[in-house]
Amino acid sequence: MALRTAEQYRQGLRDGRVVYYRGEQVEDVTTHEQLSIGVAHTSLDYDLAEDEDHRELFSWADDDGTLHSRYYKHPASAQDLLNRREMIETSTRLSSSTVLLIKEIGTDALFALDLVSRVIDEKAGTDYHERVSAFHQHARDHDLALAVAQTDVKGDRALLPSEQEHPDYYVRIVEERADGIVVRGCKAHTTNTPMVDEIIVLPTRAIGEQDAAYAVAFAIPVNTPGVKLLASPFGASERRSEFHYPVSSKHHLVDTLTIFDDVFIPKERVFLQGEWQAAGFLANTFVEFHRYTAVSYKPPLCDLFIGASALLADYNGIPKVSHVREKLTKLITWTETVRGLGRAAAHDCRITDFGLAVPNVLLTNLAKHAFADSYHEAIQWVQDIAGGLVVTGPDELDMANDELRPYIDQYLGGAGVDADTRLRAMNLVRDLTASEFGGYNQLLAIHAEGSLEAQKITIFRDYDLERCKDLAADAMGVSR
Repeated sequence: MALRTAEQYRQGLRDGRVVYYRGEQVEDVTTHEQLSIGVAHTSLDYDLAEDEDHRELFSWADDDGTLHSRYYKHPASAQDLLNRREMIETSTRLSSSTVLLIKEIGTDALFALDLVSRVIDEKAGTDYHERVSAFHQHARDHDLALAVAQTDVKGDRALLPSEQEHPDYYVRIVEERADGIVVRGCKAHTTNTPMVDEIIVLPTRAIGEQDAAYAVAFAIPVNTPGVKLLASPFGASERRSEFHYPVSSKHHLVDTLTIFDDVFIPKERVFLQGEWQAAGFLANTFVEFHRYTAVSYKPPLCDLFIGASALLADYNGIPKVSHVREKLTKLITWTETVRGLGRAAAHDCRITDFGLAVPNVLLTNLAKHAFADSYHEAIQWVQDIAGGLVVTGPDELDMANDELRPYIDQYLGGAGVDADTRLRAMNLVRDLTASEFGGYNQLLAIHAEGSLEAQKITIFRDYDLERCKDLAADAMGVSR
């Protein structure tokens, strides 16, 4: 099949999948009042591969000359990683700063599985790499959209999986058969699951031998019997007014609780089955790729913060005020630090023995930490420049009232700009920073792709302290 059109992608979502939204089962995600917004958003991935201006970046020809989505190309060099980063940043920018995340995260998982399965096969005599390669080719050739379910619901986080009040707080193998396995449990925070073709499931943490049943990785179609998706309504407004919600009325993600109710996984789709020593290795390797994806899609939102703030500084007549310039400078510094570290992570990548380019772990985590650590402060800078009308302005219906509109036009204009334009800029800031969508993004900044603490742990672990100790000892004139 190679590349699919957006319509072929949407048609593939009408497959009998079990999705619930606000307590009711959804018959068709492509026509549902709220979920269809997410489908329209993610369809852009397929549109870009067909678009003349973006086709070269978003597609790639294999040795036979067949075009595929470039997301499915194994990164073999720094340039491959830079191309991947440019795809993610471009598509996010064209989606008003909202990442698509229907191939990015899935291929992050495929690259991690490719690397880890080789190691497991060598040590355990398994054939996981052959299975992973076959699935990768299947996903590539059918231009599939993929979600990744990694984060278990965990229960009491002080306890190991097998020590929990009930055993299904982590997804586990409950039956092993000659032709496959049966799994049970629930994953949280699975992004865009209703909008993809298949789900890749990965372990969430390192475990011990007593928890071997929780060492499981696999991939299955979303409509597999026993899979149930509880779509979160949070992060997007129920109102679809483009005036009040210029971004979230057209672009937003949909996260699910992803339930596996005694789901059968065919043997050829099982990529980890009880090899407990590899669970943490796989979880961390996925993160190495996925945090690189994260720092690739953050800059467009930072750019939008800068643009909205600069416009409102103009509209409010304060572009030359010193504290406004200072805040804009801080926003620019924050943005370009994240962007620069992300690019540096590609340039300083590690090439494995079998030719897979892995982004620099330290630089990737520095970029992610820089973004998340300053995010809430950046919101403060934006809101301070914008002013109180962000949350106290008139309603769209007031604007449509013939009696009230003259008052709004008279009193809410700005420096060289009419009231409508100024209020639209205020609404953009509200949607990004003070709406339900804005709150959703604030939580994502802290927790998506790993918490701030996770980045700090990785930064400390991966930094070469011994090199610095040697430098200090040399400066002191002593040996270690």
